[in-house]
Amino acid sequence: MTVSDPHVVMIRSVVPQTPEGCADCLRLGTPWVHLRLCLTCGHVGCCDSSPMRHARAHAHTVGHPIVQSFEPGESWRWCYVDETMV
Repeated sequence: MTVSDPHVVMIRSVVPQTPEGCADCLRLGTPWVHLRLCLTCGHVGCCDSSPMRHARAHAHTVGHPIVQSFEPGESWRWCYVDETMV
């Protein structure tokens, strides 16, 4: 984790709200490619390679900047504000 990213203070211990997939894609019936977990509230959204890019939309709309990959075996984190790994 990069300590210099000021947004790490928004990371919480979260439980995925929709572990079965992207919350918005499930509601809309749209496909996704990969999933991202909001580390502030537990929202599960789809990645930037997905047609709807719900994880990025959530980050910018709600103000929760950091996600973690929600793919099996991956644990990297990304800050949408700084566009960098954290």
